[in-house]
Parts: sequence; C-alpha cells; structure tokens
Amino acid sequence: MKNRLKLFGIEMKYFIPIVIVLLLGMYLGKFPKGMLGAFPLMIVLGAILNYIGNKLPIVKDYLGGGPIVIIFASAALMYFKIIPENQITLVKEFMTTQSFLDFYIAALVVGSILGMNRKLLIKAALGYLPVIIGGVAVATLLTGVVGYFFNYGFINSIFYIAIPIMGGGMGAGAVPLSQIFGQALKKDPTDLLAVMVPAIALGNALAIVAGGILDKLGKKYRYLSGDGKLLKVQDDSMVANEISDTATYEQLGIGIVISTTFFIFGGILTKFIPIHAYALMIITVAIVKICGLMNEYYEDCCAKWFSFIMKNFTSALLVGIGIAYTNLTSVIEAFSPIYILLVGTTVIGAIIGTAIVGHFVGFYMIEGSITAGLCMANMGGTGDVAVLSAAKRMELMPFAQISSRIGGAFMLLLTSLLINLIV
Repeated sequence: MKNRLKLFGIEMKYFIPIVIVLLLGMYLGKFPKGMLGAFPLMIVLGAILNYIGNKLPIVKDYLGGGPIVIIFASAALMYFKIIPENQITLVKEFMTTQSFLDFYIAALVVGSILGMNRKLLIKAALGYLPVIIGGVAVATLLTGVVGYFFNYGFINSIFYIAIPIMGGGMGAGAVPLSQIFGQALKKDPTDLLAVMVPAIALGNALAIVAGGILDKLGKKYRYLSGDGKLLKVQDDSMVANEISDTATYEQLGIGIVISTTFFIFGGILTKFIPIHAYALMIITVAIVKICGLMNEYYEDCCAKWFSFIMKNFTSALLVGIGIAYTNLTSVIEAFSPIYILLVGTTVIGAIIGTAIVGHFVGFYMIEGSITAGLCMANMGGTGDVAVLSAAKRMELMPFAQISSRIGGAFMLLLTSLLINLIV
C-alpha cells in the first residue's frame, strides 16, 4: 500500500483521469487559454516524462535523467506534431509573453541568494569572475586549435562556435554578437546568426548532458564534489543556511511579493544601466543580503518560496523549455562530425578551465565547472535551469545566473575588443 505509484504526488487512480481530461480537451478543441491551460498541461507532461527519465538506466545514470528527457521529449513531441499546434502556441506564450520563465527565475534567484550564508556569498563572489575567465580562455583556445587542425579555421572556430556558445544564450548573447561581428566584418548579421544558432543549440544540449555526467562523476569521486556547495568551506561560520521544509501560506505569499518586486526593480534599473535585468536583479539582491538590509524573517520567506517553486514547478518549466526554446531542427542540421567535435571541444574546454581555476580559488571542481563552465556554455536562463536540474544542483542558481548574465556581458565586451584587434 505504501509503495503505490504516484506522479506529482497523485496516485494513479486519480492521475490517469486527469490525463484523460487533458487529452480530451486538447483534441476536441476545448482547451482553455493562458495559465489555466498551460499549467496543467506542463505539470502533467513534466511529471510523466520526469518519471520515465528517472527510470531509464543509461539516461538516469549518465545523461541527467528526468530533466534531459523532459526537455528533448517535449521538443520531439512538438517537432513531430504530436502535441496540437494550439497547445504549442499556448505553452510558448506562457513561457515568453506571459513571463513564466521570469517568474520562476525571480523566485530561484531571490530565494537562493537571500537564503545563503552572508559570508559564503561574499567569498564565492570574489573568486567567481577569475573562474569564468579561465573557462572562456581554455574553451576558446582549445576550440581554435582543434578547428585549425581539422581545416575549419582557428579564427572561424573561435568566432562562430566557441564565442557564441560561451556568450550567454540567444537574446543576450547571439543576437548582439551577430551585430558586433556584422559591423566589424561588413556582413549581414542575419546570415551570421544562422551560423551561430546551431552551435548554441547543440552546445546547450551537450552542456545539459555534461551536467548529468558531472553529477555522476561527483558521486564516484567524492573529493571533487561539494554536493551542491560551491566553496570548500573551512569554518562553521561559512556553512550555508538550512531552509525549513515547513512554510505558512503567509510566508509563501510574502516570498512571491518580494521576489517579483526585486525582478521589477531590476527592470527599472535597465533604464539607467545597460545590463540585462537578471544581472541587475542579482546585484540588487546580493547588495541587500551582503549589507544586511532585510529582516531575516523576510529572507526566510523568499527562501521557502524558492523551495516551493523548485519542488513543484521545475518539471513543468522544463516542458516549456523543450517546447519554446529547444529547436530540434537546428540541432539536427548541425550534426556534421567536425561541427559536433568543435562544439564538444568548447564545452569540454569550459569544464577543464573552470575546474582548474576554480580549484585554485577554493571552489569544488564539479560545482565550479557546472556553474562557471556549463552555465556559460548553455543558452542563458533556460539553459541554467536545465543544466542545474540535470546536475541535481538547483541551489547553485545564483552563480549560474552570474555566468549567464554578467558572464555574458563580459563576453560581449571581450568579443568587441578581440574582433577590433583582428580585423
């Protein structure tokens, strides 16, 4: 009796009727629009695919399990038109124009930063940028060398593969990069973007897979992993705060209000500071935490809201990532041996560079590689969620976001300097 199968905490005798109702609604054209339709579809599909992924032997042990199956199976369901077009549009709008991704990221960033130990946050931030630089340096140079020996070209390999992959995703990375390249090389940015997109898509996929592999590696070689802790903590004052499993309705409500307010404030700052709103939100929350400007009770409310969101909505979000952000066509078209080799070299270079530099600044090698390496190589906020889910280290989201946003801004600056020196 105690071992009855449950999906999303629901016994199968109740879960199956829910699935039937959703299927009837989809295929009879009676599916509600907006959040009312998107939420049940994404939650139920995410729960099913997560269960399958966590049961498949090789996928479960080496490729990230549920998260990677959710993303690519959802993308495949869209690609093969198994999910009706109306529901595809519904999920895409919910993820983008209705800002579910932003809502999720706000909860994770605000809650995880405010839930951190203050001294831990300060020490980690000081050592983080050198680790990012180490990963970028090894990834770009290694890819350039491999590209040179396989007649792809040293410069082409760096500018069209390595830098786009390490550049912070699509909107904050590839699009402005194509503008920078286009202006310097006197080429159409649209044509350059078409070259970059497959590298970014495939690099994101390999980064997700690598996240699962690094998790497995950390379990086998315990000295490489902090089990979700970035820093090699030396004293008890640096131990991360424990978040209680219990929360009142009031605390969750407070967490929603504070988290979303921080996100709005980040957007306001973009009017004056030309940096992505996520980065400004991270900086603002970090300042509040480091300076002790918020009452601990409200910090705890945000941390509990973050835990609630992470436990209940991660699988649903991954369905949205698979449908709205994972282009299987781009990934399939990129499958030439040399191209795949160069993309893989970039991801491996990012892992190696961040592991080595991270080790010397006091980071665990696995966590350093995941946050400063793979979360630079993925597709920004969506990739961060997928990589950390595959690596089973969602608590590292603040550092992943530093990589995707601040690290992405660093890549744009670096690219501008490099291309002006070369051209």
